[in-house]
Amino acid sequence: MKDLAWPELVPRLLAVPLGATEQHGPHLPFTVDTEIAVALCERLAQRRNDVVVAPALPYGSSGEHAGFPGTLSIGQEATEHVLVELVRSADAFTGVVLVCAHGGNVEPLRRAIAKLRYEGRAVRAWCPDAPPDDTHAGRTETSVMLALRPSAVRLDRLETGVTEPLPALLDRLRKGGVRAVSPTGTLGDPRGASAEEGRETLLRWVESLLNAVGTLVSDVMMKPSVPATHVTKR
Repeated sequence: MKDLAWPELVPRLLAVPLGATEQHGPHLPFTVDTEIAVALCERLAQRRNDVVVAPALPYGSSGEHAGFPGTLSIGQEATEHVLVELVRSADAFTGVVLVCAHGGNVEPLRRAIAKLRYEGRAVRAWCPDAPPDDTHAGRTETSVMLALRPSAVRLDRLETGVTEPLPALLDRLRKGGVRAVSPTGTLGDPRGASAEEGRETLLRWVESLLNAVGTLVSDVMMKPSVPATHVTKR
């Protein structure tokens, strides 16, 4: 959308990158989640000419990272509210896919999607996957950033973080945040990361995203228009 004026906009699917501004260990920038979400949306638009990419939402629910300086969070309630109102405003588009690269956004995102779909809106969420022992600033995200923006990766600072699977850490994370389980802020081991692995991961994620979007488009084509009485006014 950044290069379009409103008369040039034709009904298309809107892809919204959802990121965060939070610590990603001592070796990655605060913008990792946002950069990944943007890259995925841009690749989606390259593969489908019926997709237009919205400006990214660079803030989300990142309270679990509050123990590290520089993390900026708007919390779960605000994130949910922003997503609901954002999609409600997107009447000019045939549907909306929310591409979320930050795990902390998942709960408010799930609630927002449930509310929006109850209202009859054509919306879907998609999130990239990651191994349970490599969920934050580990090998996966480091490899992807080496593929996207290698100058932002501090290779001299790579060190092993906590490699216990995320389910085993959840109780401690909920009580004390990421810092309580990982002094460096890393959940995983970034050593061995490579740009080649990052490119392969991006390709796999894009294929998964394409499948999700294809399902959304099919739903839109088969579904009748939502009566005005079913639409919640803003």
